[in-house]
Amino acid sequence: MGPQRPPLTAATALLWGFLLPLTAAQEAILHASGNGKLLPSKDYCMLYNPQWTSLPNTLENATSVSLMNLTTTPLCNLSDIPPDGIKSKAVVVKWGTCHILEKARIAQTGGAEALLVANNSVLFPPSGNKSEFHDVKILIAFISRKDFIDMKQTLGDNITVKMYSPSWPNFDYTMVVIFVIAVFTVALGGYWSGLIELESMKAVTNTEDRETRRKKDEYLTFSPLTVVIFVVVCCVMMVLLYFFYKWLVYVMIAIFCIASAMSLYNCLAALIRKIPCGQCTFMFRGKSIEVRLILLSGLCIAVAVVWAVFRNEDRWAWILQDILGIAFCLNLIKTLKLPNFKSCVILLGLLLLYDVFFVFITPFITKNGESIMVELAAGPFGNNEKNDGNLVEATAQPSAPHEKLPVVIRVPKLAYFSVMSVCLMPVSILGFGDIIVPGLLVAYCRRFDVQTGSSSIYYVSSTIAYAVGMILTFVVLVLMKKGQPALLYLVPCTLVTASIVAWRRKEMKKFWKGSGYQGVSLANTGPQN
Repeated sequence: MGPQRPPLTAATALLWGFLLPLTAAQEAILHASGNGKLLPSKDYCMLYNPQWTSLPNTLENATSVSLMNLTTTPLCNLSDIPPDGIKSKAVVVKWGTCHILEKARIAQTGGAEALLVANNSVLFPPSGNKSEFHDVKILIAFISRKDFIDMKQTLGDNITVKMYSPSWPNFDYTMVVIFVIAVFTVALGGYWSGLIELESMKAVTNTEDRETRRKKDEYLTFSPLTVVIFVVVCCVMMVLLYFFYKWLVYVMIAIFCIASAMSLYNCLAALIRKIPCGQCTFMFRGKSIEVRLILLSGLCIAVAVVWAVFRNEDRWAWILQDILGIAFCLNLIKTLKLPNFKSCVILLGLLLLYDVFFVFITPFITKNGESIMVELAAGPFGNNEKNDGNLVEATAQPSAPHEKLPVVIRVPKLAYFSVMSVCLMPVSILGFGDIIVPGLLVAYCRRFDVQTGSSSIYYVSSTIAYAVGMILTFVVLVLMKKGQPALLYLVPCTLVTASIVAWRRKEMKKFWKGSGYQGVSLANTGPQN
């Protein structure tokens, strides 16, 4: 990695806090029956707003209604209702011409039971300001236009549908998965950083080597001034992404592919080098290159390329994104170094303020009342015209705004096993920044343990504090039912714990100055990590 790469790469990773946004959308099942020859019935996924209307929990309790195709008419005026009427029908309309809720009002006036909006691109949750349409009572749901076409081809023209929403499990397993991923990555990254520190201390045998190591460490180290500049850059990038998302999202995707492929290679290469077999080499320009490392580099590039090509495949692409994301976070935690506890306090404190500002304060200054952090983490709602928070229109084909920034760990919430092949529930997401930022503190604690021979007390206590902070985040999330900036809980837990340990061990001065203190063998080598 070049001298400038770690800070720039970290800037892309530390932009987002931990967010599990509670959207207005919930997925449900559209059970369609018809006169088709292939199948008597088939299930499809749809999206609706449970805060507006409710659906039965089981198919048996759902009411059967006839489906009517009105995608050829705008349904923006009463005159658009066909002569034979739409009473007791579930009408299918398309995006465009007028507001979705205006279409719903017309459909309700005509006696329709439900309004199904078919769209060519991704599904959008029915959200926004309903106060102007308080009289709209019918069900509004969204289905894929592709599914609607399949429905007609498979089941014929005379289709009846039942709509229901299976009950959600009381326990959200995604929280456990995210917790394990986060704690594992932070713990392993910190431990790895300590191993590198130990190897570096053992390798230093003369003044020249010490000077070389000192210079190398300095360009990977965040000084207090560098920390401040870094946070300012993060703020600027956040604002630029908010206003120029359509173009910059592809830049971020490209950076992620390159950085994550390199990170995955670094992580796996460290494991492969421990394996004594398969060490065939060949000479290239006077250098000995292992064949297995060449194959490994091809594998890592292939994983990143496959993710880039199929990144919008919701059913399995998240697995590759999480693998690449974990490797990315690990590589940064073990590569970037905070020289002392002072830098840790400055970095974590400023990023805490940054996280809180973009989650809690920006809704008061944005036109649609949405948090900038939530919009960027979850992905803007496409090329929609937004008017007071209402979705007005969507494009026919996917474009840049439908892309999501790949800087989060994603774990989808699956429906019950009986319907998991139909719908993937909304995802829980964990921002890379909520792994990397506290991870840098844990890594510093581990290096301090190595430098002072303190038997991993700082490393273990800070890792436990991080786990407690994550649990606290989940508890507040469940109680408040609203996405939380995890740094609001992770930063106090980790910083306070590390401070208490240093104070009880009477090492606060050493801990605060950090790199000025090394082990006995390095006592006179000057500031180091």
